[in-house]
Amino acid sequence: MTAVLEGKLADRDAWTADRCSIAKALDVLGTRSSFLLMREAFYGGRRFDDLARRAGITEASAAARLKELTEHGLLERRPYQEPGQRTRHEYVLTEKGRDLLPVALALMAWGDKHLTGSRGAPLALRHRTCGSGVAVEVRCAEGHPVPLEELGVRVAQPRR
Repeated sequence: MTAVLEGKLADRDAWTADRCSIAKALDVLGTRSSFLLMREAFYGGRRFDDLARRAGITEASAAARLKELTEHGLLERRPYQEPGQRTRHEYVLTEKGRDLLPVALALMAWGDKHLTGSRGAPLALRHRTCGSGVAVEVRCAEGHPVPLEELGVRVAQPRR
C-alpha cells in the first residue's frame, strides 16, 4: 500500500523531487538536537541553560542549533534580566514554531507505537479542556480519515 501519484507525477521518471517540501523542512530541522530543542520549547522551556540541559546536548551544540532555529523563524530570541544580573536571552516559540507541533506529536506517536516495546508510551497526551486523549491523524478537509492507500499526490496549482 502506497500513496497514488496522479497526473504528471504518475510517471516517476518524468519528474524530480527538487522542490520537495520534506527535504526543505529537513534542511531546517534535520538534526536530532534541533528537534529536541523544539520539544523542550513545546514543553515550556525558554532559557538557554534549561533548553540545553533538558535536551541533553552540549552548550556548543545548543548555541548552534538555537541560532539556526531563530534564523529560520521557529524561535524568537528575547532579552530578560534577573535582578542584579546581566541581560540574558530566552527563546520563545513563534507561530512558525508552533505550527511544527503536529509534526513533533506524529513523530512521538510513531515512536510510542514502534519503538517503546512492551513498556508502552512514556507520556500521555490529553486535551486539557475535556480530558480526552490526543491523537495525530491524517484527515481530508471534509473530516474523513485518509489511509496511505487513499492518499492522492499531484502537482499543486500555482498560487495567484
